[in-house]
This record gives sequence, C-alpha cells and structure tokens, in this order.
Amino acid sequence: MSLFHFFVGFAAEKLHLRERLQPLHDQIAKQIQRAHEQSAAEGAAMEPVEEPQAVLLLAHGTPDTLGEMDAYLKLVTGGRGVPPHVVHELQERYAQIGLRDEPVPEGPHLTRWTLLQGRLLAKQLGVPVYVGMRNWHPFIADVVAQMKADGITRARTICLAPQNSRTSVGLYKRAVETAAGDDLNIDFLAGWAEHPLLALAFAETMRPALVAARATDTRTAVLFTAHSVPCRTVQASVKPVEHHGMVLATEPDTYNSECKKTATRIAAELADILSENDWYFCFQSQGISGGPWIGPSVEDTLAALKRQGYEHVVLQPVGFLCDHVEILYDIDIAFQQTARELSLTISRAASLNDSPTLIQALEDVVLHGYEHPQAPAPHSSAELLTVLAPIEEPAVVA
Repeated sequence: MSLFHFFVGFAAEKLHLRERLQPLHDQIAKQIQRAHEQSAAEGAAMEPVEEPQAVLLLAHGTPDTLGEMDAYLKLVTGGRGVPPHVVHELQERYAQIGLRDEPVPEGPHLTRWTLLQGRLLAKQLGVPVYVGMRNWHPFIADVVAQMKADGITRARTICLAPQNSRTSVGLYKRAVETAAGDDLNIDFLAGWAEHPLLALAFAETMRPALVAARATDTRTAVLFTAHSVPCRTVQASVKPVEHHGMVLATEPDTYNSECKKTATRIAAELADILSENDWYFCFQSQGISGGPWIGPSVEDTLAALKRQGYEHVVLQPVGFLCDHVEILYDIDIAFQQTARELSLTISRAASLNDSPTLIQALEDVVLHGYEHPQAPAPHSSAELLTVLAPIEEPAVVA
C-alpha cells in the first residue's frame, strides 16, 4: 500500500468519507496513465538519444557533521565564507534536523536520499548511476575521476534541480565539464522543469496533504515554493555580472518562469480538487549575499494569505527533490513559528525522496532527453506580488 492510500484511507475511516473519496483514487489512476502518455508523446517527437554508458546525478551537497559547517559554507559562497555567528546559527539549525558532531550512520538527509535515488535509477536503467555533489562529499571532481577509472567515456548528466538557472545549474555544468576534460563525453541536461512525470510526482504527494487539510473544514490554500536567488543573478544587466568566478550573460535568466511553470503543471494535475484561485507561488530561504533576493518571500505571502481569509496553507517546495535543511528546518520549524504568530495553520506535502514516479521521470529523461514544450505553461493569476519585488535580507543564509 502506498503512503497516499494509507493517509486517504485513514482520513476516510475517521470521517466516514470513504465513498466520497473513492473518485480521487480513480482520478489518480487516470492521471498516472495520462502523464505516461504525455511523456511518451513528447519523447516520440524528439531526436533519439544515444544510450549512455552511465548516468551522473548532481546535487548541492551538505556537511556530514556540525564541525564541517565553516568549510562547507566557504564552498557554498565561492571561498568568501560567512561570519562566525552565521556559522553558529546554521549549526544550530542543522542540529535541530539531526546533524551531530560525529557522522550519523545513515548520513545527512540530502546525501542519504540522493544516493538512494541514484541506486533506484540504476536498478531501473541497468547502467551505472553516479552521484556527485558541488559543495561537499562526494565532490563532482572526485566522482568524475572515479568514472574515468571505471572506463566510462560517455555519461548523461542530470542536475537534481529541475529548474534551469545560469547560477546554480550553470555552476554544476562548469564543474562537470572542467573535471571531465577531453576524456569523458558529458551530455548535460540543463533543465526539466515541465516534465509531466515530475509534475505528477509532486501532485501525488500534494493530493493527500490537501485532502487532509480540507478535512478540518478550514479555508485552505496551496503555496508552492522554490529557493530564492539574488536578483542580480537573474535580471538582465547593462554590463555582465560576475558570480562565483563565472561571468553571467546580460539576458534575463529563465529560473523565475521555470519555477512557476513547474507549479502550474502540478496545479493542473490537481485541477479536480484545487481551484485556480486557491494556489499561489513564492520564493523561500532568501540569503544575505549582497543585495535583494527574488520574492515574494514565504513570510510575506503567508501574511497576505491570512489577510485574504485563509486559515490553513499547505506548502510544497517544487525545486527540491528530497528532504534537506530548506525543508526540514525552514518549512517544518521556522515557517511553523511564522504561522503561529499569524494564527495560521500550515502543513506541507511529503518530499519526493524515493518516489517511484520521480525515478520514472529521471529514467525518461535519461532515455529520451527533454525538450521544453513549445507553448509555455498557462500563466496563473494566483500571484500575490511581483516576482522580482525587493525584500529585506534575513540575518542568515540558508
């Protein structure tokens, strides 16, 4: 029995809604079939992709112990580091989600889940799947060196941040290509934000969370989030902008729109239970790196939703594919405190983690590649603020 069916069954027994919820089970089966058909149709129109010898999955990385925080943050900030009080604050945050002075047997959440995703994908594909991290072990350079030692000469590379950006995804690409040199042919996928199976995977976890929230008979909104980035890294500029040693183009970045397109496609999968007027989008986990970060922020959006009369908000981060600090601390601890101060109830959809549908999405991307749909996803009117609205910078970086 899947986690979804457990939660729906539990709610039905408790509230005597089993007969009313049965159509939702039927709808899920139809959605799974439709997503597979849509993915197959989009893949059929693409040029065949040469089968890779191996797959390389890329993720951000996270420290294994609290004592590694300072070294980790220097890598995240391109060598600049952060003040000691920020290091201490982040150590406290990570401690609240299970990081310790000594390595925990199962490993930190991000590393644990990403490695599992790699193993599950390898089982599906029947080819080796490697996992490299940009900011911690296993480092991309070390993993690429191992691939070469294993005799790999051709690999399809997928960044586990589905929404393309020239800063985060661009830095991953540069790291891989630098390590690969001329000995390893890297087929790099820059973004897969609108893949139908990705949207379906998120919808599968949002559906039971939304059903459970509405069982309390409160006015409920859905709030999709993505990680914020500095405005200067996504906006067009007269002069090229430097970021972590990489000169950015002067054209606007697609990250903002890709994040919202992911949310739009998830909402479309939930159209039978989610009104266009009851879902919203914002950015979370703004940092302190020079100047404003893109918004609106979660904090401002929750306050606005409270003013609009919502009593319960179900959050879902659509740029993260597994549990880590921006979910387990920012949402489950910090935003819960914000909600209490607003007299608002918040909950969230479960993270994808080892979702079979997510693994199917990755498998499809490996086998068929991915081209962005020619027609953009429909623009939602359910936005509270301008995307690039300046915000006040919090005291710490996430």
